[in-house]
Amino acid sequence: MPGSQDFAADPRNASARVWLNGALVPKSEARVSIFDAGFVLGDGVWEGLRLHKGALMFLDAHLDRLFEGAAAIGLDIGMSRDQVCDALAELFAANQMEDGVHIRLMVTRGEKAAANQDPRNALGKPTVVIVAEWKTPSPAIVTQGLKLATVSIRCTPAEMFDMRLNSHSRLNLIIALQEAIGKGADEALMLDPTGHVASCNATNFFWVRDGVLRTSKGDFCFNGVTRANVIQLARDNGIPLALGDFSPEDPRHADEAFVTGTFGGLTPVREIDGHVLPAQLPGPMTARLRGLYDALKDAEAAR
Repeated sequence: MPGSQDFAADPRNASARVWLNGALVPKSEARVSIFDAGFVLGDGVWEGLRLHKGALMFLDAHLDRLFEGAAAIGLDIGMSRDQVCDALAELFAANQMEDGVHIRLMVTRGEKAAANQDPRNALGKPTVVIVAEWKTPSPAIVTQGLKLATVSIRCTPAEMFDMRLNSHSRLNLIIALQEAIGKGADEALMLDPTGHVASCNATNFFWVRDGVLRTSKGDFCFNGVTRANVIQLARDNGIPLALGDFSPEDPRHADEAFVTGTFGGLTPVREIDGHVLPAQLPGPMTARLRGLYDALKDAEAAR
């Protein structure tokens, strides 16, 4: 079954280089220590970006999220924003990449003196890795859509673990996805602590009912750059929009639905908890917003 991050293999990726702590190395030779804080504990932050027509999409928003996340966990990336941009450009040039590229920029607290939790045991040099791959969403997913299943794993408030932090530790989200897969779904629909619709395990969730685009208030979902863009596009184009606390029953009776993320953009949903949505995929609102989002990306690339 397709997932929101389903993609077709591209043979060019076999020879692509990886940016690892300032060096460009073949994928097969990219290594970090078994004492690295990211490997031992998931202690780090990451960012996903897309290269579209020679430009990194919504770069400022992504860098803001990266540096804010690092600051939130007391991690000094050891690079300025300009240096991060230079590293990205160096990697794209080495791989001759211009379009259709997905980037995973990862920063951990680096190697530690011992495999334990205490951040004071870090040796003081972060690990920075940039993986860039030719990777585009599977075209079939636009008409096939995703199956979502509501799961028992809840999104957490900021005082427990802030969902808006792009942490390397994703175990709670993986458990949620495993539960959804066990129900025959492609992705998990997660609720907030009070039982209202919050997020999917890897994407943010929107649905349309009675002509109104609906989504959560955002307190318990990913701090999604694509989510923010879709909300702004709705506001700019006169699309009725409601951000609120919705019961899981509400999207089961939606006319159409989709999920958002940096990789897939807007990915249609065909089924929620066994309820097949009536609109032919992509639904009319989804198709309109996908078109607006594509135009926004092209405008961003032309800047």
